[in-house]
Amino acid sequence: MTLFEKIIQRHIPADIVFEDDQVLAFKDINPAAPTHVLVIPKRPISRIDAANAEDQSLIGHLMLKAAEIARELKLENGFRLVINNGPDGGESVPHLHCHILGGRALQWPPG
Repeated sequence: MTLFEKIIQRHIPADIVFEDDQVLAFKDINPAAPTHVLVIPKRPISRIDAANAEDQSLIGHLMLKAAEIARELKLENGFRLVINNGPDGGESVPHLHCHILGGRALQWPPG
């Protein structure tokens, strides 16, 4: 069971900012920006490159909710959505998740 599955099942506490029947969003415990929220699907998908056609609706929902959450967090000057994939991509938990980063000007290229 991954860390995120434990958060979904409330075995580990999290500062939850949004939840519906498909996704859960919570503040990152090690923020990389003033606003740093993770949005995760409740149905585990290990990573984006493991997703398949059956996951399309869920991933679309996750992305649209991430944008909605960013608006609710008043990130009107902009924000970044990040999905890490694999060790070299910075993935630390094998459960697909989207980072919402904002609250300051973000640099490019990242990392």
